[in-house]
Amino acid sequence: MQAWDPTKPLLEIENLSISFFTRMGEIPAVMDFSCKVMAGEAMGLVGESGCGKSTVALGLMRDLGANGKITGGRILFKGQDLVTLPARALQKLRGSEIAMIYQEPMASLNPAMKIGAQLAEVPMIHQGVSKRAALARARQMVEDVRLPDPERILNAFPHQLSGGQQQRIVIAMALMAEPALLILDEPTTALDVTVEAGIMDLLQDLARRSGTTMLFISHNLGLVLRACNRICVMYSGEAVETGNIAELFRAMRHPYTEALFRAIPLPGTDRNTRPLLAIPGNFPLPHERPPGCNFGPRCAYFQKGRCDAQEIAMQRLPGDDDPHLTRCLRWAEIDWDAPAEALPSREKRPPGALVLQAEDLRKYYQSSSGAFGGGSSRIVKANESLSFEARAGETLAIVGESGCGKSTLAKILLGLETASAGRMRLFGEDLGDVPIRARDRASIARVQMVFQNPFDTLNPSMTVGRQIIRALEVFGIGQDDRAREARMLELLDLVKLPRAFASRRPRQLSGGQKQRVGIARAFAGGAKLVVADEPVSALDVSVQAAVTELLSDIQDQNGTTLLFISHDLSIVRYLSDRVLVMYLGHVVEMGTTDQVFAPPYHPYTEALLSAVPVADPDVIQERIVLKGEIPSALNPPRGCPFQTRCHRKSEVPGNLCETSLPRMQSPAPGHQLKCHLSAETLAGMRPVIRLNGG
Repeated sequence: MQAWDPTKPLLEIENLSISFFTRMGEIPAVMDFSCKVMAGEAMGLVGESGCGKSTVALGLMRDLGANGKITGGRILFKGQDLVTLPARALQKLRGSEIAMIYQEPMASLNPAMKIGAQLAEVPMIHQGVSKRAALARARQMVEDVRLPDPERILNAFPHQLSGGQQQRIVIAMALMAEPALLILDEPTTALDVTVEAGIMDLLQDLARRSGTTMLFISHNLGLVLRACNRICVMYSGEAVETGNIAELFRAMRHPYTEALFRAIPLPGTDRNTRPLLAIPGNFPLPHERPPGCNFGPRCAYFQKGRCDAQEIAMQRLPGDDDPHLTRCLRWAEIDWDAPAEALPSREKRPPGALVLQAEDLRKYYQSSSGAFGGGSSRIVKANESLSFEARAGETLAIVGESGCGKSTLAKILLGLETASAGRMRLFGEDLGDVPIRARDRASIARVQMVFQNPFDTLNPSMTVGRQIIRALEVFGIGQDDRAREARMLELLDLVKLPRAFASRRPRQLSGGQKQRVGIARAFAGGAKLVVADEPVSALDVSVQAAVTELLSDIQDQNGTTLLFISHDLSIVRYLSDRVLVMYLGHVVEMGTTDQVFAPPYHPYTEALLSAVPVADPDVIQERIVLKGEIPSALNPPRGCPFQTRCHRKSEVPGNLCETSLPRMQSPAPGHQLKCHLSAETLAGMRPVIRLNGG
């Protein structure tokens, strides 16, 4: 490789254009994209799904598949143009100088190879080191990524590790050859917020120590703020704004960037007094881009005859040496400090009659050891002593890490599982031990679910209208086909989809539109209790805002009780009336949203809040790192379930945390904590999230 001047950008992309060629012709995915990344910098690449972020990353790796092709521009890495680099030279760069971490860790791991062998392959192939030296380096890297018991990890197969452990192994694999450039494509999307925070801390620490440059692709603006120095915002295949991250977050100068921020729940937003503003309209398909500004049809500042008259180039804003660029003709004319035209505020209604009541609810499973289940029997305590209630018209959020028992509780509510002990009353009926096959049609219709992934819950061969009508038939709604079709159209109106969508199939809908169909189907039987299991986690921030507002509107109209299961505490704070925090099958904290999000906290809630990525540079956040993994429900710890990871355990005298299960204490009416900390210690807690100077 030719000598490279380290004062110049490590990565410089100039006017990059990438197209995919299909039977329908050329589809331009990325157009005239440019950005620079200096050595040691972390550049965030953000935007909605389909904007071209991942295509840029795959273009860097020259891994666009048979149909993809770079049609213009240059990609300079250490002064060499990767676009024209011969295949053999490019192969040497991949994995050694440039490495990539993908969203799904199992896509990067060989399920038939032990972890140690997979890690050792990297330096053996790229640096020619011996197997013995490579295994020694693999062991050191497992320690560097803070995984416990390195010998066990090295001898394990990928399926024997948790999702967070798998992602740490993929990070270790990418860093084994000490690459100069690390590309991260949504590396933490599928992980719990605490695991996500730990991995981001790890990446930043390793990058600082090795001087690695990062290109971080994400739709999570809070995560990008935490991880990056600079940011590039993409829309419909183009870069629309780029600059220093702190400056851009405080003084955005493109309407799309501004619209993204108005669609995310920052501290202080509230669904009643300050509803989120979804971006109007739809993201343009590559072959339907408008003339002039791509964002024009959705822009509040659009001027016909000007913004659509010509192609718009990036413009540099006046300022210091750190360039801030925007692709907007009107950036100097817009009053960026003017408040957005707010949506009408909602009147907060008092909760209604009791709908759901759980008393000492428990769910245990029997698990047999042995390859074919013939060994000794052990008990898995999925839910332990759950007591709570929910009322008509309120939103009760259920939060906690994977494995805490949230989904098991949802299955009991729906009748997919039955409780092992305790009582669960739904609309006055004892249904905790009644499976769904034994429930009457009216009971089933009253309790429905909106699932996490809208792509997997719709029949691809049936039209939207037919799928909703099928639900009406199952619930016995409507006297004949004409009545059911009329009700189907009313449900489309309810979820704000055009009636013409009734004849469309799921493949013709966006992710947000599919989720709206799922919501319409859930309300087909007149549901009064809806369990929403991560209903917006797979959606872009703008679509997320629209679906969240839709759920709130329907709830107000129908007086529906919403059980909102989520690990995204930003959405929880925005949407919920009360919050139930679960850990290892136990309720460890419960109260109103204001009570749970302000001190005193249960130490687990405190750690969850410290891990929430907040997209506001003026917010100060305490950082609490949880050590270790969630214990197995097969072998829960004695005493307090959280004591093996608790950062405040030393503040409790003696070994009480290790020997005794805490009782619920109540710092305020309606607020409950299951913790051994004294009332004085709880009262002295500081806020985890606060505004700078406030």
